Order: sequence, then C-alpha cells, then structure tokens
Amino acid sequence: MREVRDGGVPGGGVHRSRGGRRAAREPRLTTTTPPAVRPHHVHWPRRLPRELAIPDTPLHFNLQVAAARWPAKAACVFLGRALAYAELDRQSTAIAAWLAAQGVGAGDRVALFLQNCPQLLVAFYGALKAGAVVVPVNPMNRADEFGHYVTDPGTKVVICAADLAPVVAQANAALPPAQRLRHLLVVRYADALPDVLDDDLAVPPAMREALYAEAPLPAGDLPCTRWADALAAGAALPFVAPAVGADDLALLPYTSRTTGLPKGCMHTHRTLMANTVGGIWAWAGAETVSLSVVPMFHITGLLYGVLSPVYGGATTVPMPRWDRELAARLIARHRVTHWTCIPTMIIDLLASPNLRRFDLSSLVALSGGGAAMPQAVAERLRSEFGLTFAEGYGLTETAAPTHANPPERAKLQCLGMPIFGVDSRVVDPVTLAQLPAGEVGEIVTHGPMVFEGYWRHPEATAAAFVELDGKRFFRTGDLGRIDDEGYFFIVDRLKRMINASGYKVWPSEVELMLYRCPLVLEACVIAARDAYRGETVKAIVVPRPEARGEATPQAVIDWAREHMAAYKVPRIVEFVDALPKSGAGKVMWRLLQERENAA
Repeated sequence: MREVRDGGVPGGGVHRSRGGRRAAREPRLTTTTPPAVRPHHVHWPRRLPRELAIPDTPLHFNLQVAAARWPAKAACVFLGRALAYAELDRQSTAIAAWLAAQGVGAGDRVALFLQNCPQLLVAFYGALKAGAVVVPVNPMNRADEFGHYVTDPGTKVVICAADLAPVVAQANAALPPAQRLRHLLVVRYADALPDVLDDDLAVPPAMREALYAEAPLPAGDLPCTRWADALAAGAALPFVAPAVGADDLALLPYTSRTTGLPKGCMHTHRTLMANTVGGIWAWAGAETVSLSVVPMFHITGLLYGVLSPVYGGATTVPMPRWDRELAARLIARHRVTHWTCIPTMIIDLLASPNLRRFDLSSLVALSGGGAAMPQAVAERLRSEFGLTFAEGYGLTETAAPTHANPPERAKLQCLGMPIFGVDSRVVDPVTLAQLPAGEVGEIVTHGPMVFEGYWRHPEATAAAFVELDGKRFFRTGDLGRIDDEGYFFIVDRLKRMINASGYKVWPSEVELMLYRCPLVLEACVIAARDAYRGETVKAIVVPRPEARGEATPQAVIDWAREHMAAYKVPRIVEFVDALPKSGAGKVMWRLLQERENAA
C-alpha cells in the first residue's frame, strides 16, 4: 500500500531544512497495492475512492485557481453582500503586502481574533500568501487568556475586530516589552455589509451591536491600523510572494487536550489540504452553497467555511453568531445546500415557532459532530425534511474529520467510518494491543490529516504518538468501540474534558483561571449534566478564609465571566470546606465526577 504522508512517515520521521521546510521528496510511485480489506470497506460508498490524491501545492494556491476559474462568482455572501473570488484574491494579496511591510515573513505568526466574516477569509489567505503561520483565536477570550496566544507562538501581528481591540491592547500591555506585538490590524465588520440590510435579513440586537461597533483605536505604544487603510496601503505596495511549500507550517490552532495551558497544533499546508479536498464525501462542488455558522477559529469551521469551499469554488454564507431565525432565512434566501453544524443548533432551529414559514428544501447535506444527535431529533429530520444528519469525528490535531458517516448509510450517534487514507484502531490504552469488535479501548488514528506535533512541546508530542505496524498513530485520548460493520462509536473520554454544546472545555484550564480569583482558595472543575448543552461546567470551590463573609457562588461566576470565555464559565458553583485528595495530595476529581454523575 502506498504510504500517505501524515506528518511523520514510517522509517523516516520529519526532515527539515534550516528554513523549516522538509527536504525534497523522492518521486512517488504511480501504482499502488490494494489496501487490506477492513469491515467498513463493505459499506464504503462505491462512488468514492479509498484514498485521495492530495495536491503538493500550498493552500493559497487554491484561491488563485478559484479566482482564475470563477472570477465573478461569489466566494461568500455576508448578510446580502457578495465578495467575488477575484476580489477575495485581490484583497488577500493587498493584506499580504501590508503584512510584509510590517516585517512579517516566512514562518512568522499572525493571529486572527474575529467572528465569522469575509475579512477573516481575506486575512487568512493574505497571511498565507505572506508566508506566515495563522494562529486562530476564539473571539470569546478575555485579556487574561489572550496573552498566551501572543507569547507562546511568538505572534507578531494580530488582526482583530473593533470590539476586541481593547482586549488585545490590555493583554499586550501586560506582557514584557520583548514579547509584545509588532502591530494590530483592526477590522470593522460593517465594512463588508450592504449599505442597507434587507428586512428579511434583519439581525438581532446583540449581533447588530457587534457588527456596527465603532470602537476607537487603542491608545498606547501598540501601533494600530484600520482594515480599510491596510487594504489601500497594501494595494499600492509592490509584493513578491515568498516561496511556500506544502510541508511548511500553515496553521497553529490551540487545544487543551494535554495538561497545562493550551498548546499549538502544528499543521502544514499538506495536512490541512488532506481534508480540504475531501468535499466529495458529501457531494460538495462548485455548485455548493454552505452555511458557515460553526466558528471559523475552530478547526471545523475553518475547514468547512474557509478551506474546502475555496478549493471547490463553492459559495459560503457566513454567520458571525448563531441565531435560529436568521439561519433559517439565510438558508431559504441563498438556497443553501450544505450545512455543517452541532446538534444543539438543529435542536434550536426545530424548536422555532416560525419554522414552517421557511423553505429549507434546498438542503441536501447536513453533517456535524461535537455531541451526539438525539434519536428523536434525527427521526424528525428524516420524516419532515427527508434529511439524514451524518455525524463525524475529528480533533484539532487531525484538522477536523478522521471519521464520518456515509450520507447513504449513516448510523445514529455514531462516529462513522475512517475516511480517505485513514487507518484507525481501538487498542488497549496500556498494552496498545488491538482489540476486537465490541471491546472498548482507546481510539488511535493514522492518516494524511494528522498534525506534526505540539508547538515547542516535544515531550507532549512524543506522548501523543505511538508506532504500530510501522505506522505513526495519534492517540486521541477517546475511548470507543467498533461494531461488526467497522463503524466507530465513542464511549467515554480517557482524558478529562467537558463537552458543552460542542465546545471543548478543559477543566484544568478553568481551574488555573479560578485560582486567580480572590475569593477562591481551591477549585475542582467537573462536568454536570445539562438538558440543552449536554454537559455544562461545574466548579467545586473551597473559598478563601478571609473571603468567607463575602464569597458567594454568584460572585465567583461573575468574576469568571470577566476573566474567561463565556463557554468556559462555570454555570454551577458549589462551596465545600475541603476537596478530597489522594495520599499524594492530588485532588480526586474522578471521585467528585462520579458523585455528580450519581446525583
């Protein structure tokens, strides 16, 4: 079987030149040995190949091709205003030239701190054209959290929304001078909107406030430029794009699947390209119109809202925030065909009293993950709309999916089967012996979309991989099983994590933040069941002795809202006199979690 590269190939490992690029590859063979037959191959869609021919070009080349093929076609439509492929290509080149003028060069890091919007697409491809590595950051982060995304990757420039500029400025001012940003580029969402929004696309007040935010540029030592000025300046500058190869770094999305602070996942143009070209799984092509409401800072939103549509010449319809009425109107108005989402969005949409007023007949592919789809909701989708929700599975480390349900034969509350070129197994977490169908073990994955490793954390990288049968497998930390037909099902998590409406919350990160609270002496964060979110964050807190008179659960929650992203904020705070600890002095979080589950 021809080996498909996945960031560390058998017998070779990673070989880099001084510039950080892999050494030249040997020519590939044009013939392959048929892959070993696995149970899911029996049900593999006959229309699809088992592996894909992944291009050897960088991601921004996809935009240049799309602009040449469909110059006037809408790359995205933002609340009624279209941005054509030729214009997206032109604007991204202008931003690349502006970044180069600020000293951004090959391998430098540029952070994007934005909601879903056309400017994010422009900034993403502009940064890549400049040879930079994109660091996507959740726009819900506060100043206390944002500093890590400057210091850890060594970010030079941040591109952020106007309402988030004060957050960046506050975080930057708190850093040592040597670690501070070189420049801040401030985006006004309204610049990408129509002059007048149509009545049928009226946005809710909270969304309107963010879209039309007119925050002044932050004062201080941090140089700031407005987006419109950068576009104009960049368009007037000469620009020669640096040489970028498929094996150069392209993206550093951060994850907290490991212990401690979030770590950057090193993705090259090639590892991202592997899933970028995989749209044929769900019949995607140039005729596709996709609703992009999953946040683009997240690996799933980035793949289905920024990468894959541009590769295929599709049109994406970005939503900066979720709103069920607006989502339904956009689907109807733009004849949306594909929608990747999380089940809570479907549940919310189906609960709308106005649902019958909207024409959703254009939808042909509905997919997603992050949480299991309830059976009653899935049955309603089938009976009322003729739609099958095809669940999938993937991680930040795998550039989104490694598993997916074939739309023709999807199973409910199932991860699906390994997709193009992926070898996934269930193994004993201790012995690493492969387990037979039906037995529960850790899911390990080998495939062309698997990341290179954790940024500047060789120990964590080494611990994340294991070699089996001469292949380098990523240890997902998720416990699962395989049925007799080769479909994968998740059972539990080997590692500690809370899944709140598809948002991954890592208790250790929330605990570290809570320890900064002047009311908190000790804290342990666990998952509590929630009828809507699936799981929610619960903090079990020992208050400081000097604060016992004023400390209340609500006071801790209010403090958390000021210092961390909303989805991480504990919804429940329970005060206790002491936390249970082991003989080694470690907090016994499993005991607390078991008590919560039993209750």
